[in-house]
Amino acid sequence: MNDDILNGREMPEEEQEKFKEKIVDVDEDKLKFYEDLRKKAKGWTQQKGGSIGGKLGEYLFLLPDFFILVCRLAMDKRVPTKQKLMAGGIVAYVIMPLDIIPDFIPIIGHVDDLVLVVMGLNMILNEIDAKILADNWSGEGEVLDQMKKITATAEQFLDKNILQKIKGWLKR
Repeated sequence: MNDDILNGREMPEEEQEKFKEKIVDVDEDKLKFYEDLRKKAKGWTQQKGGSIGGKLGEYLFLLPDFFILVCRLAMDKRVPTKQKLMAGGIVAYVIMPLDIIPDFIPIIGHVDDLVLVVMGLNMILNEIDAKILADNWSGEGEVLDQMKKITATAEQFLDKNILQKIKGWLKR
């Protein structure tokens, strides 16, 4: 694995070493395949969905990054138990086959997952230091900036009933 990926602000140095120990073998061709596939999918969403579809696709490609962030928070010793339970609930919602917007609907089917993850992270962030969030983030850009953009876009474009359902699910 390219050590450059592990160097930087994504993880504290001691966590980087633990992470390196867990890596057995990484096939660079498989990583390239994933990046090529991601690039093609981004192009497809731009082509088929226009500027709105392209922007939506750009945000949806952050879903795996946010999912990993929530999983890391659930395992981080600095996160209180109550927030770890919230993180576990978020993970369960994302992997559940039944959603507010069914996942089988292309592109739009994962919007509720992304919005729920970001809104849930906002709730967790109310109880933890933002540095913990940043330490566990390995996605593109600054995590708080990405969360703000997604929240603002969701409030602008999503039906109010869907937003209410997402907020209701998080309050459980």
